[in-house]
Amino acid sequence: MKNKGLASFYSILIFFLALTGFAQMPIFKRYYIADIPGLGWLDRFYITHYMHYIGAIIFFAFSAYMIVSYIMEKKTRITISGYIRLAILEAIAVTGILLVLRNFPGYIFAPNFIIFLNFAHLGLVMVLLFVSLYCVSFKKKWVLEKY
Repeated sequence: MKNKGLASFYSILIFFLALTGFAQMPIFKRYYIADIPGLGWLDRFYITHYMHYIGAIIFFAFSAYMIVSYIMEKKTRITISGYIRLAILEAIAVTGILLVLRNFPGYIFAPNFIIFLNFAHLGLVMVLLFVSLYCVSFKKKWVLEKY
């Protein structure tokens, strides 16, 4: 991302989504992280659940803005590392949407498929975090200027 403000917003949003996503599991209470003053909300399932949904809505709006900006600008091209991160983000979005649909009446998925979705969503987030760490460490950019 060229704009440092947008890059900072993206980083904070991904951190927020990862934090509230991991809070869906009881790890913060189990490892006494929720006992740290100010972090007690991390062990409240429904609070973190709805915060994760709100974060996802903001993420989709941000993604739409970035896609439209990229199409309108036409001055940059996406790098290989950018395509890899986009593919991971798309897979996370698809598994996340399916996990949300599972909570609505009328959508019945097989139990094994739900387990697959949970592990795929969690695993893809871990892959995204490691790929992002690699890209930050080696200064791999999302886009480059066209010639």
